Amino acid sequence: MTMRHRFPRLLVLGASLALALTASLTNLRADDMTPGQQDHPCGSPAALDDGWTIAAPESVGMDGARLCGIAARLGLRSSEVHSVVVARHGRLVFEQYFSGIDQPWGYPEGRIEFTATTRHDMRSASKSVTSLLVGIAIDRKLIASADEPVVKFFPEHRSVKSAGWDAITLRHLLTMSSGIKWDETLPWTHPDNDEPHLAFDADPIGYVLGKPIAAPPDTLWNYNGGGTDLLGNVIEQVSGKPLEAFARETLFQPLGITDLEWKAYPKNGKIAAAAGLRLRPRDAAKIGQLVLNGGKWNGQQIISAEWIAQSITPRFQAVGYFGGTLFYGYQWWVGRSLSEGKEVRWVGAFGWGGQRIIVVPDLDLVMMTTAAQYGQPKEGLAAMDILANIIIPAVRDAH
Repeated sequence: MTMRHRFPRLLVLGASLALALTASLTNLRADDMTPGQQDHPCGSPAALDDGWTIAAPESVGMDGARLCGIAARLGLRSSEVHSVVVARHGRLVFEQYFSGIDQPWGYPEGRIEFTATTRHDMRSASKSVTSLLVGIAIDRKLIASADEPVVKFFPEHRSVKSAGWDAITLRHLLTMSSGIKWDETLPWTHPDNDEPHLAFDADPIGYVLGKPIAAPPDTLWNYNGGGTDLLGNVIEQVSGKPLEAFARETLFQPLGITDLEWKAYPKNGKIAAAAGLRLRPRDAAKIGQLVLNGGKWNGQQIISAEWIAQSITPRFQAVGYFGGTLFYGYQWWVGRSLSEGKEVRWVGAFGWGGQRIIVVPDLDLVMMTTAAQYGQPKEGLAAMDILANIIIPAVRDAH
């Protein structure tokens, strides 16, 4: 699956290490620490004038002392978590950053001092953002509906598309129920792993459309980053703009997000809609807040509430991933946590290595984490541990 992205490390081997190291130090180390960040080890958010209202946990009904136990809890698991951000009632109440070894896409692996102003790979959490952009395109009538046939947008690939593609719609790509034969669970170097073709093929769109159909649409859920890259390409076609430009104009600028990067595959220049987004963690938390608010940010309706509702509605059992315990919507995961004897429902954007944007509607809560748990058997579980055992229990009121 795209959360397992291994090609960033392979791609960098061909680049000049010295040049990449310079870029890494310039763009990733964030040598100038956010003023006051080191003075607040217990997670008081920095005032960055980025659109977030800063508040003390107690002012939104949370136990700040309990939140201060996050670092110690993470230390019990050697988690390699890089950041934790918490917002409640639309206010940023906690953020904490750690140094750690990272594998940022396009840069050499190395130790990074993460701060409130350091961008981080989102990996497959990018898929959830791409889904939001599809909703914006539909809201703006650039796309008629999610039931539009996929092949309508790729007439130049008629000669390569496999039989059965005419029945596949954008909705099937959004829910990963297209039924095309696709496997990205294999080792990166395995010849039958489909995912590397997105990075290295001259025509990755043709590769995806050329895949045979293994099951009729809507009958088999199968994690598929190729479908997400098709969605990104559709957005580019209907908007007449690169995906990043469309995203900046319609989503990121209204959210007050200016420091971002959306990587393209170096070999073919196609933007990686499924995995290439890089954001500051507190900006990524805005994505969660947007979903929590039904598509609104600071009173502005950025995406229709209807699209948000459709996106986070469980549509398929995510068989084969996370023990098959989660559901899947429109590129959003849907699950639950057991916290102090109570089941708490949430919606999440997941990225390989421990990138998590978690929205807890019943508690009006957002949690965002970044990490470098790449390839670890229990990647991402540290985030779910602190959610269930510290962050949710820190909520002292139900409103």
